[in-house]
Amino acid sequence: MNFHTRKWIKPEDLNPNGTLFGGRLLEWIDEEAALYAIIQLENTRTVTKYMSEINFRSSARKGDIIEIGIEVVKFGSSSLTLACEVRNKMTREVIITIDTIIMVSLDENGKPKPHGKTQVEYVKDRLAD
Repeated sequence: MNFHTRKWIKPEDLNPNGTLFGGRLLEWIDEEAALYAIIQLENTRTVTKYMSEINFRSSARKGDIIEIGIEVVKFGSSSLTLACEVRNKMTREVIITIDTIIMVSLDENGKPKPHGKTQVEYVKDRLAD
């Protein structure tokens, strides 16, 4: 699992219990999955199709630093399936896991578009020397 994004938990991110609001965390995860898929599939018209069960395993509090990890599970013809784990950066305690997030590449008419990808690519490898 690659952890690319870190977030600092601020007062506006908290629920009435003083812990990280789950909706805010899911917003961050959805954005991270979209950015990852857009870069992998080289298509800005990539959308979230499905998220599996969301397992909240622990919470985060104001001042905590969390990191969002994304991993490719498989490539479909027009989709990319990801897994996600969020953990506390300092303690490494897992906050949430999502086994399946399906992102779909769309054409200009909003229909699934085959992407032709079969493995993870890195932007640096796409650039000519």
